[in-house]
Amino acid sequence: MTGLVLFATGNRHKLAELDAVLRGCGYRAEAAGVPKLELQADSLEEIAVAAAATAYAAAGRPIAVEDAGLFVDALNGFPGPYTSYVYKTLGVRGLLRLLEGAGDRAAEFRSVIAYAGPWGVKVFTGRVRGTIAAEPRGSGGFGYDPVFIPEGETRTFAEMTLEEKNRYSHRAAAARELCRWLREAREAP
Repeated sequence: MTGLVLFATGNRHKLAELDAVLRGCGYRAEAAGVPKLELQADSLEEIAVAAAATAYAAAGRPIAVEDAGLFVDALNGFPGPYTSYVYKTLGVRGLLRLLEGAGDRAAEFRSVIAYAGPWGVKVFTGRVRGTIAAEPRGSGGFGYDPVFIPEGETRTFAEMTLEEKNRYSHRAAAARELCRWLREAREAP
């Protein structure tokens, strides 16, 4: 038996990463075809919870939203919850320019999945520490994947296969937390 988790997203790369993890626990991820609220806030959790609640109200059935951010230590956590906007306006090269001369290139990717349904909104988080590469490398992934090197690796996310990336990824970690909750909910009397 395969269950279905609907996601309010138009990002096929994100959906593929989520689907690869969810299939491992007997579910699949599918785009819901409802718009995702693009709230601007200082917290990934606040953004994801508001978007999931709005999507649930529109869809009338359980639905999830995933929101992620890149938190760069030398930039005091910037771009954080504004990662998507910064990527659209500055891109990878713009981020690298902001880090010119920075000795500390440590960063953290964070992911929050908010899953809304008749139970309310459940929140699942994932994090991965790493560093920002000096130059973009690789052709896989999306967003800042060409410059993010997870701890324990020498390659960027963009140099990895989907399966390799999901061993480290913040998004995969949050999806595994969602899997645990789905499994417990399915097994509950």
